[in-house]
Amino acid sequence: MRGVVFTGDKEVEIRTLPDPHPGAGEVVIQMKASGLCGSDLRHYRAPKAERGDPTNLKVAGHEPCGVIAEIGAGVTELAVGDRVMMHHYTGCRACTMCRIGYTQMCLHGSVVYGTGANGGHEDYLICPAYTCVKMPDGLDFDEGSACACGTGTAFWALKRLNLSGDDTLAIFGQGPVGASGTMFAKAMGARVIAVDVDTERLELARSLGADVCIDAGTQNPVEAIRELTHGEGSPATLDCTGRPEARINAVDSAMLWGRVCFVGEGNTTTFDVSPQIIHKQLTIVGSWTFSLNGLAEVARFVVDRKVPLKDLFTHRFTLDEADAAYKLFEAGGTGKVCFTWA
Repeated sequence: MRGVVFTGDKEVEIRTLPDPHPGAGEVVIQMKASGLCGSDLRHYRAPKAERGDPTNLKVAGHEPCGVIAEIGAGVTELAVGDRVMMHHYTGCRACTMCRIGYTQMCLHGSVVYGTGANGGHEDYLICPAYTCVKMPDGLDFDEGSACACGTGTAFWALKRLNLSGDDTLAIFGQGPVGASGTMFAKAMGARVIAVDVDTERLELARSLGADVCIDAGTQNPVEAIRELTHGEGSPATLDCTGRPEARINAVDSAMLWGRVCFVGEGNTTTFDVSPQIIHKQLTIVGSWTFSLNGLAEVARFVVDRKVPLKDLFTHRFTLDEADAAYKLFEAGGTGKVCFTWA
């Protein structure tokens, strides 16, 4: 079978790998869709020297979705042919975090598929059966792969913000995570202000339901958001970029007593805590992906609320086109990008 590996310096290698066979408690997923995520780019861009021994590199991709092809001994909750998404972490299963489904926060250390174990950019993926979530009818494989990380991350960020139809929400960054937030916020009844510097992504946000789009490259987003909110600022803001200036703008554009959520990874940001946070009585939260049950919930929401998740996708590639896929994705300007199998 084939598997995609990041060798460093923006290079990918398609390797021939042995077919996996499940042990006790394990399953093999025949991949049908595997999404590209912004967090992949840190490993894609890393220098070769930082990637280490090339023979030890793991298959990339942490948004796996497919069909159960084989089950190991003792697996009773899944059957060959089941359509599944994978919650791409494993933990000890006994600590307090694992017991509530947040295996990525395992107190004894977690394994992330796509970095610490072979991920979804391969023809067949072996994983523990308990990491698999059955897909609801009406959800296609590409949509399931999006739910498995980026889109699910956006959904649970909005849950952390306690978003309602009474709210205006300003979302900084309209890449796949931010654009997913735009769709979900509209489905929840909120007014959405989408902020980005890329005109193509702003157009995508508008098509996905954003009420107002702000080009932060030509406008001061804080001033623009205040003008749109009677001078008070937005009740809720969400940063999906991880960029220091966007995080600061998310805080500064929030109204008094406002709520701010950070999901964009990386970088360091400095705040003047008293005027920017304390004196505004802000509630600031971080949100990191979701629990095992949370993956099931976001998938059900997409189907039950008829969220137009298909519209998030702008490019699909085969695994053999991995180099072109990552070059395009790394350049920015796309919506969701994924690998698909027939």
